Amino acid sequence: MQKVVLKKVYWSFPVILLGIILGSFVHVPKPPEIKYKFPYAKAGLTKEQAAAHLLSRFSFGVRQEDIAAVAKMGLENWFESQIEGKQNDDPLFEKLKTYDALTMTNAQIVANFPDFNQIRKRAVKDGAISKEDLKAEDKKDYRKAIQDYKTKNNIRDEQELFRQFINQKILRATYSNNQLREVLTDFWFNHFNVSITKKNCAPYIPVYERDAIRPNVTGKFENLVLATAKSPAMLLYLDNFVSMGTNEEMAALAERRQARLAKKGDTNNNGKIKKNPERGLNENFAREVMELHTLGVDGGYTQQDVTEAARVLTGWTIYPMNEEGGYAQVKKIIDQIGEENLAKRGFIHEGDFLFAINRHDTKPKTVLGKTYQGEGYGEGVALLKMLANHTSTAKFICTKIATRFVNDKPSANLIQKMAQTFLATNGDIKMVLITMVTENEFWAKEALREKTKSPFEYAISSLRVLHAEVGLPFQINNWITKMGQKMYFYQAPTGFPDKAQYWINTGSLLNRMNFGLALAGKRIPGVQFDLAALNQHHEPESAEEALQQYARILIPERDLTGTIKRLTPLVKDPSIGTKINEAAKQASPAADMEMMGNEEDKMMETKKRKEKPKLQKMEAVTLNFGDNSMLAQVVGIIVGSPEFQRK
Repeated sequence: MQKVVLKKVYWSFPVILLGIILGSFVHVPKPPEIKYKFPYAKAGLTKEQAAAHLLSRFSFGVRQEDIAAVAKMGLENWFESQIEGKQNDDPLFEKLKTYDALTMTNAQIVANFPDFNQIRKRAVKDGAISKEDLKAEDKKDYRKAIQDYKTKNNIRDEQELFRQFINQKILRATYSNNQLREVLTDFWFNHFNVSITKKNCAPYIPVYERDAIRPNVTGKFENLVLATAKSPAMLLYLDNFVSMGTNEEMAALAERRQARLAKKGDTNNNGKIKKNPERGLNENFAREVMELHTLGVDGGYTQQDVTEAARVLTGWTIYPMNEEGGYAQVKKIIDQIGEENLAKRGFIHEGDFLFAINRHDTKPKTVLGKTYQGEGYGEGVALLKMLANHTSTAKFICTKIATRFVNDKPSANLIQKMAQTFLATNGDIKMVLITMVTENEFWAKEALREKTKSPFEYAISSLRVLHAEVGLPFQINNWITKMGQKMYFYQAPTGFPDKAQYWINTGSLLNRMNFGLALAGKRIPGVQFDLAALNQHHEPESAEEALQQYARILIPERDLTGTIKRLTPLVKDPSIGTKINEAAKQASPAADMEMMGNEEDKMMETKKRKEKPKLQKMEAVTLNFGDNSMLAQVVGIIVGSPEFQRK
């Protein structure tokens, strides 16, 4: 027995020695050293209070266990890991895997989810219906023919695309472990806003968020500017895809073409030579990229700069994905030149983006004192990079970031420090954020709980704090719309305002209280949670005790003395449900409640095509909480309280 043991030791020694030798050559990566510290202690905050504040700004909802986890790993370590955005999100991806549209290209989306006008054009072209059918008074056969055509060609309703897109936003915000990146995606989308209300732009918005916004949220700001400027969604939303300038070479070609047509006698009904429609210069994008995306309204540019910038950006358009929507002419030119010869001729094709040299203004242009000429596509790139790194841009962008993440009125001193970092790092968003969170002002009492949640933030934070399982995300979207935020439908390129006065009024507060009560009472279909589990299945003996216990759970790391005092009369009032319902009946709707109805039905009803959608009255919640009505009502009141709505 002794010999066996010695033999084992003898043979194991070389193995151990070999392992030591090999190990000396193996590089074990160390975690990155965090070279900054958050000065929360100077503001009198404990580590847990500071963690709660950090989470309130860079996540969609603060939970007790998150505070403990962040405090344990270190606030700086958590922040750095969130900026990296590489936390495991497999459970989220499992929930998203049924949403096939999220992985489609723009071309696939256009093919699979055409709007109703496109469906009709395709059906006429393929002989499924005739133009006479469009004029028929009896639409029954027409409707059936359209439906049969859609089924045969596997065409899906455009509304399904938007539903998948909105659902994924709700699920990502609720479940992602990379919360900071989700918050920043929401922030930057709002900054570079595009809207579903513009029909030709709408199908391209999912890919816009996925490919232009999401990958660039913590990188260089100029990358965001360039990516959004080249996206079909933005090109269509702000009309740059049709902008054309003076091009001497192409004008000469057009004149020669006109001469050939005249020689052939190819004229229109008036005996005049047929001409291609000249769309001309469009300044929409140039104006908004300067006013809203980069320099700001007081950024020091003039109307002449806008016009000149528009000329620089002529030819920035969309690579044709089909022959619909006015792409036929561009596709014909590409086919004539040949894809392999585009670059030689000055065309640039990158994904869905096309720089069409034949539409580009080739004459000199001067913007903010800098002259552009002769570089084609490079002129636009140089212009956008210059705007993205301008001193006015640094101030404007840092003001927006500080307003979102510090308070509604950040100090000039904080903005100046952030802008200095912006300029020193060529617009490195990560470094700007680090500058902000390492300043005393971020942790000061003027910042704590001084931001008001938007309806989206409010709804998602409610789901997160209750550990809700969301089976029907669109039901949450309907409530968010009722509370005043119709996601992806904000028409103006400014995006939603980011200050409290926009979100808070009597009607919106009633809507929020209604939402809190409906959620807690499990009256929102497809949303499940266990209230008892939040309190380790300890059942409070009274409404007052429930208020004390669940307020600490749902609104952690805050002094709730005043909140509990204000809410106690509500939880003790047996008629609270009736009072809230009566108040809700008097509240005007906060937004258009008609959420994406059947577009096909609307289009077919010719008499209603020009009518504005009617607002539906907000329905009051019927309080029916089931087995534990007391606890549900208390939780609903806490979730609907002003304190919960602050972050």
